[in-house]
Amino acid sequence: MFTLVNLDTSPPESLKSQVLQMVVDYFSDISPVSLTPSNLLFQLYQYVIGYEVHLYLHAMNSSLDSTARLILALDDEDPSRVLGFALYLPSQDDAEACTLAYMAVKASHRRRGIARAMLQQMVKHRPHAELACVASKVPTFESMGFQVLAAQGPHVLLNTRDHRSDGMVAVQDLAPIFQSKEVRQIHAYLVQQHGKKAMSEAENKRDRLLDQMAHQAQALVKERLPTIH
Repeated sequence: MFTLVNLDTSPPESLKSQVLQMVVDYFSDISPVSLTPSNLLFQLYQYVIGYEVHLYLHAMNSSLDSTARLILALDDEDPSRVLGFALYLPSQDDAEACTLAYMAVKASHRRRGIARAMLQQMVKHRPHAELACVASKVPTFESMGFQVLAAQGPHVLLNTRDHRSDGMVAVQDLAPIFQSKEVRQIHAYLVQQHGKKAMSEAENKRDRLLDQMAHQAQALVKERLPTIH
């Protein structure tokens, strides 16, 4: 069993480190770019997403009302152990709206209702909730009360209502992370290890994957919403 905890400030370091470890462990599941370890860019994107979540958690300690919120599923037998997390972004000017940024559940504890419970908790606080996911995950979120609205690049946009909120959400800008010294060092290391040609092919594989994901998203939306062109 598990207990849900709602946080509007950054969690203690012991819990925060577990959340960040889950981001690394389940990167392929939660990343907007679903790279697998076979792609040479995997390590670089893994760092970027991990750092992005770190920034969201760090910002929770600021005085801004628009910063992220965190739901943790803690093990009842060991409350210091994180079984799952949901990180969502409240709308700045719509008290009912939010966007799910990232969610993960430990592989050993999946299919036990943890993800569903975390989403229900989020919707309880912010009933006009939105998320974007790959086409293959749409049925899972539909079973949790979300409905398809549109294709958005490589993802399908889902919402608890039949329309998007007009409210603004403070999304982390990834450009400074990609331009950071650390990311440049990782990229330079990968080029040194594998060569420019291999890295260029990895980028081409990434782009082909994104194109494929976009095609799948559009096909699913066309299937769900055949009257929308």
